[in-house]
Amino acid sequence: MKIHTLFFLLVLIGCQKTKPTDTTSVAEIIEPQETLEVTNDEKIIKTDTVSIYTDGTESSTDYVLAHLVDQQADKDSIVTVKYRLDFYQNKNKTASSKIAIKGFQKGSEWMASYGLTSESSKNSPFIQISLGYPACGYSHDHYLYYLKNKALQLVHQWSTMTDSGWGSWVEIENPSTNSDPKSFYCKTVAFVPADEDENVDMGILSHSDSISFELKDSKWKKVLLSAKDKPYFEKKMTFDQFNSVE
Repeated sequence: MKIHTLFFLLVLIGCQKTKPTDTTSVAEIIEPQETLEVTNDEKIIKTDTVSIYTDGTESSTDYVLAHLVDQQADKDSIVTVKYRLDFYQNKNKTASSKIAIKGFQKGSEWMASYGLTSESSKNSPFIQISLGYPACGYSHDHYLYYLKNKALQLVHQWSTMTDSGWGSWVEIENPSTNSDPKSFYCKTVAFVPADEDENVDMGILSHSDSISFELKDSKWKKVLLSAKDKPYFEKKMTFDQFNSVE
């Protein structure tokens, strides 16, 4: 199964027996994503130029300058970095955001693309940015921004990890297929080994953290529709069955 670095979209089919889980609705308003204060007079340690892709094509005029402005290691050698992201459209700087990432791995690479999904990327105000070490078994940090009329909002952020067909990621669904929708939703998907099963190839597919997003007064609001960090859907299947789905 091919998993796109930024989008992680799956179409799951099959007739395996599903395991019932608690489907009690627990609607919870999620606070806006926090970003650090942006200042332009910080000392820049290094800068990465991150091209923005649309439908797999690299833009020659739209990109992000990722400025490393701080890095600190704790007593356990876990590195926390701070980046200022400067967004450029038509080669003009339009907005900035500052983020902190804990557990940074040396050699990590940036990627960026327009759109909520690959089907709705053209002329989209959404920009997905990710940073992670380009190898299996490493965590990647993802940021979904909304940039329109020079106004920038960090809509959502999450982490993913995949390792040889196993792992966890986020699926974004845009029911309208519009490049600039007024609502959409996402969920966390995981496929992990079924440790209690004697068959080492048996795994458990789960869905959790269903979130709805709605644009209100030019700002994105989000609501958690399921119990946080608790699966509301599970299905047992073999590794081959899961990874044969395209």
